[in-house]
Order: sequence, then structure tokens, then C-alpha cells
Amino acid sequence: MTRAISFDLSFAKPEEGAPAPDRLIAGNPTFRTWNLEEADRGLYAGVWEATPGKWRIVYDEWEYLHIIDGYSIVTEEGGEAIHLRTGDRLILRPGFKGTWEVIETTRKDYVIRL
Repeated sequence: MTRAISFDLSFAKPEEGAPAPDRLIAGNPTFRTWNLEEADRGLYAGVWEATPGKWRIVYDEWEYLHIIDGYSIVTEEGGEAIHLRTGDRLILRPGFKGTWEVIETTRKDYVIRL
């Protein structure tokens, strides 16, 4: 078993998706997700891409993310907007509730821990 995984998307087929209809606020965003790691103990890693739109988000897990390209705004309920551009990094903690708004198609890599 290999103990290192490259974030090489040429070997992964993207999963297509979109926000749940009851979470959609604006636009018609679509997602592509390349899951590169799904460990038995609830650790996930990969690359996610979304087109412009806005939707509600709720996190029950930890997520570290790094914006590879694009521009998004993440806003916690009752909090300040966090503007995310190429090169920015963010950690979302369990219990985070708010909105994700993609202004320019955004691609991020991520690590999620349940």
C-alpha cells in the first residue's frame, strides 16, 4: 500500500453535483469533485470546483481548504464575510453554518476529517 498520494487529477474521474434545492439561494451552481482519498476512519481529500451561485452550508466535520483558482465568499451566520481568492486557505470547524457564494468559478483542494 502506497503511503503517499499525489493530487494528480488525471487518474480520478470527477463526480458531478449541485447544492440541494432547499439550500440554494441564487444562481445555478454546479460542482465537480475529484475524491483522491477516502480513508476508513473518515478522512477525505481531493479537489472541488464550483461555478457561480450562492447556497447555505452546514459543517459537521473539520475542513482545511486551499483556493487553487477563483473567487468565493464564505459568510458565517452573524459573522463577517471571508473573501477567498487564489492562494487563500481556510479551516471550517464542526458546527459552522453560513453561506458559500462563488463569484468566479472556484477550485479548491481540501482535507476533511469527520
